[in-house]
Amino acid sequence: MDLFEYQARDLFAKHGVPVLAGEVIDTPEAAREATERLGGKSVVKAQVKVGGRGKAGGVKLAATPDEAVARATDILGMDIKGHTVHKVMIAETAPEILEEYYVSYLLDRTNRTFLAMASVAGGMDIEEVAATTPEKLAKVPVDANEGVSIEKAREIVAQAQFPAEVAEQVAEVMVTLWKTFVAEDALLVEVNPLAKVASGDVIALDGKVSLDENADFRQPEHEALVDKAAANPLEAAAKAKNLNYVKLDGEVGIIGNGAGLVMSTLDVVAYAGEAHGGVKPANFLDIGGGASAEVMANGLEIILGDPDVKSVFVNVFGGITACDEVANGIVQALELLKSKGEDVTKPLVVRLDGNNAELGRKILSDANHPLVQRVDTMDGAADKAAELAAAK
Repeated sequence: MDLFEYQARDLFAKHGVPVLAGEVIDTPEAAREATERLGGKSVVKAQVKVGGRGKAGGVKLAATPDEAVARATDILGMDIKGHTVHKVMIAETAPEILEEYYVSYLLDRTNRTFLAMASVAGGMDIEEVAATTPEKLAKVPVDANEGVSIEKAREIVAQAQFPAEVAEQVAEVMVTLWKTFVAEDALLVEVNPLAKVASGDVIALDGKVSLDENADFRQPEHEALVDKAAANPLEAAAKAKNLNYVKLDGEVGIIGNGAGLVMSTLDVVAYAGEAHGGVKPANFLDIGGGASAEVMANGLEIILGDPDVKSVFVNVFGGITACDEVANGIVQALELLKSKGEDVTKPLVVRLDGNNAELGRKILSDANHPLVQRVDTMDGAADKAAELAAAK
């Protein structure tokens, strides 16, 4: 889960990373009171989960409370790379900025470790720095068992060649930022810029945080950070039912058991769809190993509630959960949806293979549901589902 800047700032403050005061608002007039509380001048910053806000005009200085209202009026409602600005942060203005640095920690999936990155060339052009002058961006692996002590932080700072007068301060920030990274179960914590100001202090002026949703069970307070207004309603409904669902732009609803099988199904449907007018998968939905009638009904309810879906492909390989259980689940799920008043009108293509596949196929054949078609190969089922979607 990616956070807004103001949420990242709050997490940094919670763990002791040096930040400036700020508060989030959603109306222009609220900018006046917020700026007055910050001493009469402020920085008005668009809150969107995308980079490049400054270059897009989403970050403006306000020398007076009235000017803060004007700048908030300009920024609220602005489109920044396809993201509409619904909130702005009114932030305390920094003392004169002398230098801008970059520091971060992230999960390095390729090397199966954590990675610290730091540069003395921070600011809006850090991506260009990384691409054109990679030697200016230090990359230091971090052992999860050892973490970042002050000695490790000094190693990172030395590799990034920070000036001697700020080296110890930056090292202390790196230690605190690592504690934030670990305590919040983050995948990324980034400060850009980490600024040296006229007082000689080093302050985090902007931050980016991405949290690992797999750790939600031990981070209940992260629920308050979810941007519910921007959440896809189908994804929100699926999450409430504990389903692994992701909405996609397509017409064939997908249900499978196991993430690997579902990913393969997406590929097969996309390939089959090329012969049927470019039909594509409409979602990722993994019902896991326990494909009970209730789980199947929940999955079908989510998918059938998507107006983009024209057909549904249920692709199951029986293992721990046998195919006869899945078939019974499908039949019972359709009955359950009907009893709940759900008008099921979209065709289902079902492919069963693996444990008790023959029995599962017989159950579906005996049920003889008018909307269910049984196809015994994955390629054939994908083609049929794409064909049915294209015909709608």
